Amino acid sequence: MKPNRLGYARLGLIVSKKIERHAIKRNRIKRILRETFRRNRFNDETNEIDWVIRLRRSVAKNESIKLATETRLLMHQLQQCHG
Repeated sequence: MKPNRLGYARLGLIVSKKIERHAIKRNRIKRILRETFRRNRFNDETNEIDWVIRLRRSVAKNESIKLATETRLLMHQLQQCHG
């Protein structure tokens, strides 16, 4: 997370082949993260921050909701720390 002066938020996603071998699964994870990011902009400060999300472990197919919930929680916590 890093402030920018562009007036809008940007999102960078890193889901490597080491985390998920199949491109279909990597793309599904990225779709979930993008949608979570889009839906959970908490305030105006979020609009001027660059976010980079890098996965450190694989995500099972049935853990999609858990991934979205954890992402939302982390975004909120980071907003509180840097806001």
